[in-house]
Amino acid sequence: MNKDLKLQVLAKSKPAISLKEHIKDCLNIYEQLKICIPNVPIENKGLFWQLLRAAVVFHDMGKAHAEFQKLLSGKKNTWDSQRHELFSILFLNNLHFSNEEKDFVSQAIMGHHKSLAELRSFVDNYQYDEFTGECCLDYKKESEQILESEVSEVAKLYGFSEVKKESIDICKLIKKELKSNYTQNDANFLLRLLLIGGLKQCDHLASAGVLNLQKIEIEDLNFLFRHPLYEHQQKSLECEGNVILSAPTGSGKTETSFLWIRNQIEKIGQGRIFYILPYTASINAMYERLNNDIPSDSPKVGLVHGKLSQYIENKMSSDASIDIESKKKLVEDFKTMVTPIKVTTPFQLLKHIFGLKGFEKGMTEWAGGYFIFDEIHAYDAHVFAQIISLLKFATNKLEVKTMIMTATLPDFMRKELGKAIGNHSTICATEELYRKFTRHKISLLEGTIVDSLNSIQSDIDAGKKVLVVCNTVEQSQSVFIKLKSASKILLHGSFNADDRYEKEKQLSSDNINLLVGTQAIEVSLDIDFDVLYSEPAPLDALIQRFGRVNRKRKKGLCPCHIFKERNPKDKYIYKDENVILRTIVVLEDIIVRSNGIVQENEWQEAINSVYPKWNNDQENEFYNTTNLLDHYLYNDLEPLSYNERKENEFYSQFSGIKVLPTSLVDEYTERLYKNEFVKSEALLVQIQESRFANMIRNGAVRSERFAFERIADDSIVEKNTFVIYCKYDSELGLQINVPELPADQNSYII
Repeated sequence: MNKDLKLQVLAKSKPAISLKEHIKDCLNIYEQLKICIPNVPIENKGLFWQLLRAAVVFHDMGKAHAEFQKLLSGKKNTWDSQRHELFSILFLNNLHFSNEEKDFVSQAIMGHHKSLAELRSFVDNYQYDEFTGECCLDYKKESEQILESEVSEVAKLYGFSEVKKESIDICKLIKKELKSNYTQNDANFLLRLLLIGGLKQCDHLASAGVLNLQKIEIEDLNFLFRHPLYEHQQKSLECEGNVILSAPTGSGKTETSFLWIRNQIEKIGQGRIFYILPYTASINAMYERLNNDIPSDSPKVGLVHGKLSQYIENKMSSDASIDIESKKKLVEDFKTMVTPIKVTTPFQLLKHIFGLKGFEKGMTEWAGGYFIFDEIHAYDAHVFAQIISLLKFATNKLEVKTMIMTATLPDFMRKELGKAIGNHSTICATEELYRKFTRHKISLLEGTIVDSLNSIQSDIDAGKKVLVVCNTVEQSQSVFIKLKSASKILLHGSFNADDRYEKEKQLSSDNINLLVGTQAIEVSLDIDFDVLYSEPAPLDALIQRFGRVNRKRKKGLCPCHIFKERNPKDKYIYKDENVILRTIVVLEDIIVRSNGIVQENEWQEAINSVYPKWNNDQENEFYNTTNLLDHYLYNDLEPLSYNERKENEFYSQFSGIKVLPTSLVDEYTERLYKNEFVKSEALLVQIQESRFANMIRNGAVRSERFAFERIADDSIVEKNTFVIYCKYDSELGLQINVPELPADQNSYII
């Protein structure tokens, strides 16, 4: 340990950091927060920043307890896992704030590590002996062991003089806090929320060694002017506040959104930016695109989704100069406020309105910031309802400004979005621009896709780049096997992360003549094919499929063939047959009216025909979800109070279980032995819960135990993983109906 540090009060021991130094680091983050999120939705912003600074300075003063210092120094001690943050609040009495304001600071300090319920459980365990009923912990006596002179010296260094301990019954204080109602009914709800979140940001970022929070400069957005602006882009550049944008696919909606961002930063000021997309592949592609457009010595664009570690591992696996720690740091930076732009799924935002632990920190990052929702059409009624509740809370309470972008969206959904964000501008691409995006000619084919394999093969043999989209994985595998091409790829949801990444990389090379896939191709893959053959699907899904053909509008009119007849198993994918029937009617009308040539501006009216309103089940799902979530947000969401039931409810909506194909067991074991945990996870394949349950019953899936040595501490670790006994290979993915039996099993029923 550094000799100088031996003479100082320590905040941390590994590495040794003095209390003075830690507070200095936290105040460094504090000063940057003032720059990066200046528009906190608090009427008296000056007071807010004063209170937060006081919380930062005093949050760890309880670490000056003599026994805690012995603990950090590795000496024998009687600290006995006490909570330093409870001792820290003893020094707030002489601060030049009102009693109410000191209460705000006290609450933030108390909660910067634990919830109030956890603190209550802690003091209850110490207050009384269950056998004798006698007090086990004398806070007055304990507080006398705090080195008051050291606290005063540190406080004075950062502008607070005459600091003295106050006699507080901490147990009574916590019980009082637990009885208080700090929901939105409390006039100071946001002040409490953002003080707690702000302190957590300062403490956690400083403790992680973060020195700088990046911010977006106007010159970072110069790439937006490489080409002349469309009219809807120019309007967005001049528009202040919330916007709903309608423009055709391929008309520069991403650039449009950052033109809007540029104006907001100029007129309103800095704020963290969240670019929200529905799919992992979309997010990865958008991150790479923006990261190239906004180059910087320190990244200004980050991404956050459930497969982030796997993405970083795959992306940087070929660069030997980037070690494991660097990859970990990049992942952590992306999850924090280091980057001003985050490309993310809505679920990374939605978890905060469900009150998951640490939501105060997440919401502080939103404060006065900017949301961009792209591909808003992609969500079902349940998730769309959650997004509506998120938008109402974020725009009304945290003064988030929002741009929502869509090529086509039913009017009834558009109205819900408009109500959620309140006052907003509507920007549409011009009719002239829509006419320039005419690029597809639609035809409807009789029978099913398997009836026309010869026709599809003829197009492949003629040298055309052919896209074939099926509705189920099994159908796509079957069609892929039957079609012949020297350069073909199959893409669906039953590949593991390793193989999915490799396929997306191959697709980016533009050398693939045949792509067979499922709905997985509807996401923002930058692919451009000559002709489409698709099984019947809802119109919004088909429009996305059309968008992968003649994407760059350089091929004249390209054919898009849709089969009329459904595969019997399609009903498990698209359950509302009426939507499919209405889609066929709309397409027939286009064929009769204009020989199948689609004008892009026709899609909005067509979408309204296919989706005039929610069906009964969707309507019930939507309103039940919004009503329940809005009620929770207003009446139950409370700083430092985390709801386990809500947490379970949030995670229960992710229907999928990861399994390990039996053919990859050896590779999985080897990666575990090497402690390559991210790489080992990348071998797993996700299957639906309903299918998983059936396969468990039939013996097609078993839980197996893998034991390995953890290199960091030489300990033996056991890990349970579900192994599925179905064939898997990198070309076809998981073949759910093809058994691949383990040695000790003769058969099972699929």
